[in-house]
Amino acid sequence: MSSPTPPKHQSFVPANTTMKEFTLRAVLLGLVMCVILGAANAYLGLKSGLTIAATYPAAVIGMAVLRIWKGSVLEENIARTAGSIGESVAAGAVFTLPAFVMTSAWSSFEPDQAYWKSTAMMMVGSILGVLFVSLVRRVLVEDPSLPFPESLAAAEIHKAGQRGAEAARYLFWNIGVGSLVQLMGAFSLYAVDKDIPIPIGKLGTTGVRLGPAGSTNVVPTGGISMFSGPTVSPAYMGVGYVIGPTLSALQFSGGVLAWGVLVPLFMYFLGPRLNEFIPAAAGESGWLGQAAAVWRYIVRPIAVGGMLVGAAYTLFRMGKNLTSSLGRALSEVRHGAPPMESVLRTERYMGSKTVLSLVGVMFLLMIALYIYISGNVAAGVVAAVVMIIVGFFFATVSGNLVGMIGSSNNPISGLTLSTLIIAALLMVALGVRGVSGVAVVLGVAAVVCVSSAVAGELLQDFKAGYILGGTPRNIQIVELIAVVLASLVMYYPLRVLQVANIKGGGTGFGDAHLAAPQAGLMAILSQGIVGGDMPWPLVVTGMLFGFALILLNVRSPMLVAVGMYLPVNTSFAIFIGGLLRWVSDTLSKRQGHNEAQQARVGSVGILIASGLIAGEAITGLVVAFFIFLDKKVPVFFPDPSYLVGLGVMALLGVLMVKLPLSKAGRPEDPAPPAAIM
Repeated sequence: MSSPTPPKHQSFVPANTTMKEFTLRAVLLGLVMCVILGAANAYLGLKSGLTIAATYPAAVIGMAVLRIWKGSVLEENIARTAGSIGESVAAGAVFTLPAFVMTSAWSSFEPDQAYWKSTAMMMVGSILGVLFVSLVRRVLVEDPSLPFPESLAAAEIHKAGQRGAEAARYLFWNIGVGSLVQLMGAFSLYAVDKDIPIPIGKLGTTGVRLGPAGSTNVVPTGGISMFSGPTVSPAYMGVGYVIGPTLSALQFSGGVLAWGVLVPLFMYFLGPRLNEFIPAAAGESGWLGQAAAVWRYIVRPIAVGGMLVGAAYTLFRMGKNLTSSLGRALSEVRHGAPPMESVLRTERYMGSKTVLSLVGVMFLLMIALYIYISGNVAAGVVAAVVMIIVGFFFATVSGNLVGMIGSSNNPISGLTLSTLIIAALLMVALGVRGVSGVAVVLGVAAVVCVSSAVAGELLQDFKAGYILGGTPRNIQIVELIAVVLASLVMYYPLRVLQVANIKGGGTGFGDAHLAAPQAGLMAILSQGIVGGDMPWPLVVTGMLFGFALILLNVRSPMLVAVGMYLPVNTSFAIFIGGLLRWVSDTLSKRQGHNEAQQARVGSVGILIASGLIAGEAITGLVVAFFIFLDKKVPVFFPDPSYLVGLGVMALLGVLMVKLPLSKAGRPEDPAPPAAIM
């Protein structure tokens, strides 16, 4: 037998080095993080429509805990790999599962009706994500043109951990800060939200001239509430800090456009005829309620059109990479993998035959599920075929995108929207309409969404393992274990949050407290195409608006449309976080920091923001669980002050700016990995 061919790449742990890697403690730690970080992201996704990559928190926590047991760097890599994948399963769940309830495709979200269907779709989608990306793993991971910024950052965290784990301190302390602030709001020590009254004209109990041709409407004395202050939220501020000032400003611009321009304009021109155009607004009392109805039934469909164009534009821009990825994937399947014993440890991965066999099993399971959902054999088979083809297509694209821009920026919702439209049009062509048609369309979208999210995250983990010297086969196995566990438990955070919201006076999925914007978009599209309820004039207006943004070279038309769709207080808080990032970066430059010092400031800031996000999300789940159990949360002030809440936000802002700047270090100190920033 010939000796193994030496690898082209030199990993951190050499291929011929024997080291503990796939151990029980590493796997168990990773699974615990998988569930916790996945549940935290489910909370964040339902509230804001955004999820944060769990790679960095999982890397830091795994590094800190395994250091107690003198664990190896490859054990840390296994723990981080399992711990980070829960976020992807959660993203697929919150982006699609609430849509089944919003469209009444499921009569309820009770466990006896929704658990097994939710779990089946998440499990099949996540397993397919692992299998699909396994087919293209080598060609993408070894492609020198793909920088994999977040994989490099995660690998550098593990490398740095061999010399100390100071970064864990920033993360854990700020998890505590985020938890404390969230508890203060839950206990009504301050008001979390506040409507800001904007006076227009001379208001009184007899009315004000706001409509054309002298029409009059009765309004509350003192002003017309058309805007909301920022939500006091460490998580939203942390999200804004992570995505930066440009992207947070783009999203907030959508909220300003919706509530500062479109809602007032529609209110002005519709005037007393508002109820004629929006029958659902008839039950709304006062201008605030009617303004909310305008936003919900007029502005949001316009935002849907903008999102559609943004999704199509995203796919158009990655055409070359998409074609290249498919060609490489087919080449890998055709030539297969070399025998296990003929390759070095760092080159060992699951064989293509095993992967394809498992794909076939998943395909048969989905045929059965889709036939059950639709009640139509032809529709079930077609839906399963669409899921397999489009799922593999977008899983490969997702992996390629992660290689270019990282998992945090992966446009999963855009890929899912494209899948949904394809499936919906096919169902219409087959004559499958009504609730069953909507259900099967959402079923395809849910599986593909989870598959694409998991595929991107796994490829990121593959690359980090490639850098560190991990065994690909071990990474694949631990990912399969982790996604199965995540699929089994991810229903429960969604259910707890839904019930807690209803018991707290909300309406469940889709209201201001659980906006679930992506799921709402999926619901509108599936009902519109299959059920014929789509408000096409408004959607077309939004599409033209999105096209205009493209002509204006707006960086992310999709993000502006999402800002229109989200509650403005959410995007406002995220924008404040982005401003804090801008202040921190600007002050760092003005203080004369060199590139290494600026990198340290950015690294500490990201860890602080990650801690705040995790702290609020985890505590929010705990509070929601107590409400779910009918346990009353203490209320200290029946009418809490919003000014106190703004003061809390100011203190968080000082923390997020001053602490990173104080850790700039000396100019001669080595820089941390720039990719963490």
